[in-house]
Amino acid sequence: MSAHAPESAKRLLLFRHGKSDWSAPVGGDHERPLNKRGVRAAKRMGRVLADTERVPDHAITSSAVRARTTLELAHDAGGWPTTLEVEPALYDSSPSAVLEVVARASPDVESLMLVGHEPTWSTLVSLLTGEEIAVKTATVVGIDLDADRWDRAPRAHGRTAFVLYPRDFD
Repeated sequence: MSAHAPESAKRLLLFRHGKSDWSAPVGGDHERPLNKRGVRAAKRMGRVLADTERVPDHAITSSAVRARTTLELAHDAGGWPTTLEVEPALYDSSPSAVLEVVARASPDVESLMLVGHEPTWSTLVSLLTGEEIAVKTATVVGIDLDADRWDRAPRAHGRTAFVLYPRDFD
């Protein structure tokens, strides 16, 4: 199975950050780290994506500590060759703001991962596919868009290609 979408389509991977540590002494929500379970799940999902050949070409993460850490751990655990980017607009964002970020992706990227937050991820899945999918912590949802260019993503429809829950790989 390939990380890439069918020919003439782009594959969007939505990866929700791992479980966060609510008891961590931090200044605010943006700085909250992952807890031990979140760290394990992020690493597990990085390996799962590599083992199933679903590694993205490029990944963009929210600037929140828990999202950045999730991506870095998954990237390292899976040995991904993926290029990484931090985008502050993915923190506390709306689905339309997320799609604006997607629209700016390089045309040579076939498979794009975004790492971020609820409730935006579930809302975005519903908006793009018409499906109601609970995007729990460290879950990855792959969506094949009916768009051959990322700048067409905001108006595209999609099909759920896969949903990977970390608990399924314990």
